[in-house]
Amino acid sequence: MKKSLLLSLFLVYAAFSFSQGSLADARVSAKKLNKLVKNGKAYLVDVRTLEEFSQSHLASAINIDYKSADFKTQISKLDRKKTVYLYCRTGNRSDKSLDSLKKWNFTHAYNIGGIHTLTTTGLRLE
Repeated sequence: MKKSLLLSLFLVYAAFSFSQGSLADARVSAKKLNKLVKNGKAYLVDVRTLEEFSQSHLASAINIDYKSADFKTQISKLDRKKTVYLYCRTGNRSDKSLDSLKKWNFTHAYNIGGIHTLTTTGLRLE
């Protein structure tokens, strides 16, 4: 019974951790992510609304609102060969965005989570 409880707790934790996303899940450090984006080898995409993005966003991020009618059109303009790092406020919209990108054949896309958590990793706000 103790093993079943531990296994259940682990599965709940694993499911929650996976759905939230993180830099660790993407196997990239904040420093490396900044370098990749700065050198044009990756995209850092904020999928929050324009209003949220205007208030603050991660340095070098572009805004493509997950809830906008032209989300697919805007995402389709990205080079599928480059890595796409997605984030939002909590990781929820970026997780949904990731599902969409996978359907649209983006093979190197990651949900790196919520903006406030990401700032604790060394990523700067603008």
